[in-house]
Amino acid sequence: MNAAELREAVENDKRTELDRLGSSKLLVALTDAELDESTVLTAAGNSEHAAERTFSQWADDEENDRARTAFEAVAAQERDHYDRVAERLPDEFEPVDGGPMHAYLRGREDAVSRVAGGMVGRPLVSVRTHTQVINFFTNEADRTTADLFRDLKEETRAVIDDGTDLLDELCEDADDWERASATAEYVIQVAYDDYADSLTELGVDPKPLC
Repeated sequence: MNAAELREAVENDKRTELDRLGSSKLLVALTDAELDESTVLTAAGNSEHAAERTFSQWADDEENDRARTAFEAVAAQERDHYDRVAERLPDEFEPVDGGPMHAYLRGREDAVSRVAGGMVGRPLVSVRTHTQVINFFTNEADRTTADLFRDLKEETRAVIDDGTDLLDELCEDADDWERASATAEYVIQVAYDDYADSLTELGVDPKPLC
C-alpha cells in the first residue's frame, strides 16, 4: 500500500459515514439544533481549539522528528484558525476542549497512528464540517464569514496531503499501513457515532431520507 491507496481505501470504506457527516444534519448535531450564528461559530471555535490542543500535546512528546515538525505546524495552523473564528465571537468567549474524537486521538502514542488519525481521518471529517458552516453563512447572506470558512477548509484539506505524504515516509511495512488505515477509519467512525448519538438524542434520524 502507499499513501494514495490508503486515502482511497479509507474514503471508500467510510463513504456512508462521511456522506452523512457531510449532510445538513451535521450542524443540527453540533449545535443541539440551535442554528443561529453565535452557536455555529461557538461550535467551530471549540473544534479548532480542541484540534490545537491535540497537536500541541503530540508535538510536546513526539520522538519522530518529521512527525513532531508536522504536528507543530498543524498546531500553529489550528491556533490561527481558532483566532480567526474567535474574532467573530464575544470577548468573553471561553472555548471548550474535548470530544470523543480528540479523546481517541490523544490516546495514540506512535507517529504512524497519530499522523493517520490526526492528519488524514480528522481532516476528512473537518472539511465536511467546514462545508456545512460555509453553507450556513451563505444562507445567512454573510459572505465575509462564509469566505473565512472557505479559507479554513482549503487549509484543512491541505493537511490531508501533508499527512499522506508523511505516511509514505513513516510506514515501513504492511503492518504500518494496516495500522494507519485502521486508525484513520476509526477516527471517522468515532466522529460519526458522536454525530449519530447527538441526532438520536434530539429525536432526529441520522440516516438520510429516501
